Amino acid sequence: MQRLSLPPTPARRTRVPTEPAPFEVHEPGVLLQGTKADLTVGDLLEPGRRSNFVEGRTTNHIYVTATLDAATWGAELANGDGRGRIFIVEPTGALEDDPNLTDKRFPGNPTRSYRTRDPVRVVGEIVDWVGHAPEKLKAMRERLDEGRRTGEHEIDD
Repeated sequence: MQRLSLPPTPARRTRVPTEPAPFEVHEPGVLLQGTKADLTVGDLLEPGRRSNFVEGRTTNHIYVTATLDAATWGAELANGDGRGRIFIVEPTGALEDDPNLTDKRFPGNPTRSYRTRDPVRVVGEIVDWVGHAPEKLKAMRERLDEGRRTGEHEIDD
């Protein structure tokens, strides 16, 4: 596993006024996690909990990204009734490239997506982020539903 050394991130709330751009790093050294979970600064996200994306599945990893685009997709597509949220997180252990994206769809990891078996700590939240356009969100949901039906989007966790 690759260990990324990231500077400490103070607890903060960041404002983002426009739709995210694919593959664009949000802020150097900052990792994000998109979810519908109701979390606060100081909370730990830990493996072994209900998956954000697959009903009835327990996750073995926590997934994080350096791009606002990937975090936005996470917040928009997560299971649950709550509102999508994007948290700034710090890993407590080693990170590795997310093989679900880097090995299958985006060689070289342009999405800057990682996973860890160790907890990650919530250190802040991005508020007022802008989601994807409704037609993009609809198209993504349709692609994911089709992938689940065909087995194309099996998650290596």
